[in-house]
Amino acid sequence: MNNVWKLYAIRFFQSLIPAYVIERLFWEARGMSIQEVVYTEIIFAVTIILLEIPTGVLADKWSRKRLLVLGAVLACSEFAILLFATEFWHFAAVVCLAGLGNTFVSGSETALLYDSLQAHGKENRFEKVIGRLNAFDAVSATLAALGGSLLAHRFGYELNYILSLASAAVALLAALTLQEPPFKKEDAEAAVPMSEYVRASLLFFRHNPGVSLVVLTGMVTGSAIGFIDEFWQIYAERLGVPVLYFGLLSAAFLFLRLPGNLLAHALLRRFSYRALFLCVSAVFTLGFFLISIWQSYAGLAAILVVFLFSGIVDPLASGYLHHRIDSSMRATMDSFQSLGLYGVHSLIGLGFGYYSSKLDIFGGFGFIAVLCGAFFAYFWFASKAAAVR
Repeated sequence: MNNVWKLYAIRFFQSLIPAYVIERLFWEARGMSIQEVVYTEIIFAVTIILLEIPTGVLADKWSRKRLLVLGAVLACSEFAILLFATEFWHFAAVVCLAGLGNTFVSGSETALLYDSLQAHGKENRFEKVIGRLNAFDAVSATLAALGGSLLAHRFGYELNYILSLASAAVALLAALTLQEPPFKKEDAEAAVPMSEYVRASLLFFRHNPGVSLVVLTGMVTGSAIGFIDEFWQIYAERLGVPVLYFGLLSAAFLFLRLPGNLLAHALLRRFSYRALFLCVSAVFTLGFFLISIWQSYAGLAAILVVFLFSGIVDPLASGYLHHRIDSSMRATMDSFQSLGLYGVHSLIGLGFGYYSSKLDIFGGFGFIAVLCGAFFAYFWFASKAAAVR
């Protein structure tokens, strides 16, 4: 069970990154235009789409720990390069490393966690531990955001990147101490060759419609909340909220996810997966609708409610998947989930961008409300047919 505490430490220090709070300002100071930043975001997305599944397969066939270590090494490399970055290709290289590191970690972390718990007969605690991991993530990111803005104001931008490099290095040291859990890698290699991993994964989702539906739910809700994460600053600016309070808003959004993350496992004792996902989908539908029409501080209150309910989705969706898959393909399945999230987010983004350009940011959130409402209706009927309980 030592792996659990080490994963807590890794999450904490991987999120204790004061550079993120002034990232765009730093890039601009180093000569990056907005258009060039958009190009780097495209590079990041393409890197993940191309490598998500291969790295998930690699984690299952080779080693979850080794990929987590490689991901931590790449994170250190990112900040080391950024300290000296002055040209576009420097930043392009950084986002390539970030995308690759993301694919290394995305499936490996939860796969290693579940197998570590299973080795001690405690896999039923998976949702609880995932919730706590997300809690460590939120607390650390909040500390980094609040502290990073003060440090940048007093000492300039570079210090934030030096401290971020130091935090990433601590996460790397913690990753090196992980122990590979005893999943049956040899049997998996014999039963499912590398060339068959993707096919076997797709067949699993095809033969398990309940799992596919729950994973899709995580993708849709995760993508929806992602648009608030990315664009709440514009929404707040439209409402006339002073920039001085943006840090407090960011901290509030992070902390409101904590109750759901920490209590998801307890809610499962009283409610079914279906009931909880229906509740979240309904809240998302109403919440985004109110966000789009309440062009006032009441809209910010609706955002707070959406964040409060969003916290339970990740532990529930991830737990539902991992309780029903074999250890030999655990990271591969997680990679499919991550890849699907980016795919869904990109598709929804086309509609969000169109309606935002026509009706400002409020129209974009209105589009998300319609989408969430349609998915709520779909899940209501599909979850009965797929016997999601």
